[in-house]
Amino acid sequence: MTQTPWPDGHRAAVVFNVAYELWPDGVAPGFSPMGNPLPPGAFDTQAADWASYGWKRGIWRVLDVLGRHGVQATVFTSARAAEVAPDTVKAIVDGGHDLCAHSYTQDVLPVLLDEAAEREHIALCKALLEPFTGTRIEGWLSPRCTPSVNTRRLLAEAGFGWHGDCFDQDLPYVDTAGDRPIVAMPMTMEVNDLPLYLRHGNPPRAYYDVFTESFGAALDGGTGHVDVTVHPHVFGRPFGARILEEIVRLVTARDDVWVITKTALARRVRTGPHAAAGR
Repeated sequence: MTQTPWPDGHRAAVVFNVAYELWPDGVAPGFSPMGNPLPPGAFDTQAADWASYGWKRGIWRVLDVLGRHGVQATVFTSARAAEVAPDTVKAIVDGGHDLCAHSYTQDVLPVLLDEAAEREHIALCKALLEPFTGTRIEGWLSPRCTPSVNTRRLLAEAGFGWHGDCFDQDLPYVDTAGDRPIVAMPMTMEVNDLPLYLRHGNPPRAYYDVFTESFGAALDGGTGHVDVTVHPHVFGRPFGARILEEIVRLVTARDDVWVITKTALARRVRTGPHAAAGR
């Protein structure tokens, strides 16, 4: 792979991501802060209530942090938010953020759908989110970042410009999907509140520490990039927002770092020699 330096002498690129996730009524996420599991078949009312914090309060706090520093984030949004919390989706767009599709709800995984159902699902997400932008949604991230074997092709056919279900390269590249290309945007997982804090039980401060290590590696490499990902139902709470703001301050204080959204980066990849060859 040929690596090309970021523009204007920037040593690294940082993308701030918000994984804005919802579940349908009567469905709870398969994780929560509680350590003791319920018996099989029991509805986890605690997990459902805990997850709803994201659209009721957490998203507003995250948007406030980003807005104070003039940072535009890529917001992977469950399309159901357009139905239950349309004011939050409007605020994302009004804030200049990069609104992208993240399934209808987090229990709808492309890998579990047949081709016809997945095509309908993609169309539903577009229909719910695109009225807020007034134009087509360009980016997609599957729940669990786990697409089906058809996802890339179906997204390209539906007019998406890029997908984030990519873990096989350091830098974005043009991905061949059927007759239409689509940009594959790597999604680094090191600086991600859900696995780091919730799943593996690290203290919130570890999020900042892991970022500084990843950031240093990106700077040393000269063409690296770092994803900084928060979930409003996890780090949208006061302790997490505080850590996020420390990272935002650190990054925006530098003049050698390119703070960019994934859609803007994907557009650059499509129009210039800044990517590896496709699969």
